[in-house]
Amino acid sequence: MNNSIFNFPKPSNEPVLGYLPGSPERVALESELQRQSSMVVEIPLIIDGKEIRTGNTEKVVMPHNHGHVLAIYHKAGEKEIKMAVDAAVKAHKIWSETDWRVRASIMLKIAELLATKYRPVINAATMLGQSKNIFQAEIDSACETIDFLRYNVSFANEIYESQPKSASNQINSMEYRALEGFVFAVSPFNFTSIASNLNLSPVMMGNTTVWKTATTAILSNYYLMKVFIEAGLPDGVVNFLCGSGALIGKHVIDSEHLAGIHFTGSNSTFNGLWSQVGANLPKYKSYPRLIGETGGKDFIFVHPSAPAKEVAASAFAGAFEFQGQKCSAASRMYVPKSLWSEIKSELEMWSNTVKMGDVMDSNNFINAVIDEKSFDNIVSYIEFAKQSNEAEIIFGGTYDKSIGYFVKPTLILTTNPKFKSMQEEIFGPVLTVYVYEDSKLDETIELCDTTSPYALTGAVFGRDRLAVASICEKLRYAAGNFYINDKPTGAVVGMQPFGGARASGTNDKAGGEFNLIRWVSPRTIKETLISMSDPRYSYMKR
Repeated sequence: MNNSIFNFPKPSNEPVLGYLPGSPERVALESELQRQSSMVVEIPLIIDGKEIRTGNTEKVVMPHNHGHVLAIYHKAGEKEIKMAVDAAVKAHKIWSETDWRVRASIMLKIAELLATKYRPVINAATMLGQSKNIFQAEIDSACETIDFLRYNVSFANEIYESQPKSASNQINSMEYRALEGFVFAVSPFNFTSIASNLNLSPVMMGNTTVWKTATTAILSNYYLMKVFIEAGLPDGVVNFLCGSGALIGKHVIDSEHLAGIHFTGSNSTFNGLWSQVGANLPKYKSYPRLIGETGGKDFIFVHPSAPAKEVAASAFAGAFEFQGQKCSAASRMYVPKSLWSEIKSELEMWSNTVKMGDVMDSNNFINAVIDEKSFDNIVSYIEFAKQSNEAEIIFGGTYDKSIGYFVKPTLILTTNPKFKSMQEEIFGPVLTVYVYEDSKLDETIELCDTTSPYALTGAVFGRDRLAVASICEKLRYAAGNFYINDKPTGAVVGMQPFGGARASGTNDKAGGEFNLIRWVSPRTIKETLISMSDPRYSYMKR
């Protein structure tokens, strides 16, 4: 038995590679893009380490070229879903009792494989399957995924080290058990790193998972699963399912062994899962842990002292990078009348500067939205604004889905602070601006706080630092991640743990130790060295 005391200190964040023309990483990525573009991958279910093909298949296409098929995936039926649950339950005993340092070594090996051998593979799959440009793929599928893995090992180290004090004649300790059962991991399309972490954060703490992948991110998720296996993750610890979310959710939540749900996606879907769990409470062995991040209506609030150029550049990036398909993307902005003309001019300049198109062209800042359903939803908001007497389109407002699902970055100006696109999550490249009278600053802060049910991210811009501090305090519950003089996107693992409250989720902060604590069930153990021989109190003994 290895009785060494291990210590995994906080790691450095994975460097973001530059991908300059001719660089080794650029050459490797371009080669991998060509390779993946020239093949059609067959993606099976992976249950208890075995590949399963059901014959019930669907296509994976490029969002920016939806006539191009990247893969064919097999869909799970009731039989396969129950197999996955059984596999997760069976694997739980071995995995939960495995030395945590062994679990840590597997997590760190996955990170090393993604940082080296599989970096171009996972980035290319994310670019082609989720329509991310080089930079957006690199910061997500490579760097953030690697950071989650390495930091989670260090966070686990800190948790296990946290022990109660002992006293005379006693030894006290805290055991951090895995949850009793399995975790249902439900991942979104927009971040490959989130898909990995939704599984491997609980797995690091000794849990097993049944993984429902997003149908629009199956290619990159499949490559993740293959890397997990190559790194030595035992059979059944993660079980990879594709198919109907409603069908998978119904049968997974029906299991008495459900111990938790780790979710990122829409507010309505999470509410539905929560309701199903609530209806099933009498059958569960323990209360399931429900951890969810459910989107946002993220804001930028501009103080009259703010520098207009910096506001515009940050707003453009915050709203339109990855086509506004980040939970943290800027979607509504409050601008003082005194700055509107300059900010508008700068935003229009950037709109005319950036290019939109296929991810294979590295000059394209904007790529496609994820699928036709998303495209149609985004377009409905643009058309609503065009037809309203309370709004006007400043730039953008055009779209085309003939080849790919392309929507031009769109800026809406509204005279109604409660306008539809100021309140509802769109999840696309649409930013709505409300211009307020400089004298009505406090009223507008109140509007910012109360207009949307979400509270994920927000930002304030201003040179007047006392005013900025005051706004930050007044909006303390409006965002779980708050930014001062920066765009409301780009949280980094270990630096800005991520999550929001209100309708944005349970705020369990992915990228921090808070999240990992949710995946353990502590047991306090007290050992008395010499047991009592007389039950009477001292004053009774005469």
